[in-house]
Amino acid sequence: MRLILYSKPGCHLCEGLEEKLGQIQTLQFELEVRDITTRKDWFEAFQYEIPVLFLEATSTPQSPIPLPRLSPRATIAQVEQMLQKYGVGNSSE
Repeated sequence: MRLILYSKPGCHLCEGLEEKLGQIQTLQFELEVRDITTRKDWFEAFQYEIPVLFLEATSTPQSPIPLPRLSPRATIAQVEQMLQKYGVGNSSE
């Protein structure tokens, strides 16, 4: 599975979520960080919403699924719990 994080340089909320995702050791996923300043469509869609996290199943050609917005105060354990709820890291991927 792949997580897609829409972000932009200098966004402390984005950096915080990316850091927490990087510290999760128990789930298997690929993290792709997309800088919204590199594409007009991303910027228009997410400029007021970042960080935005999507789940993309790499084994099926479905559209990425938006995941719930996490509190900036969410712990690594809470981030991990939310990801598990959405099936991130399942062995079927």
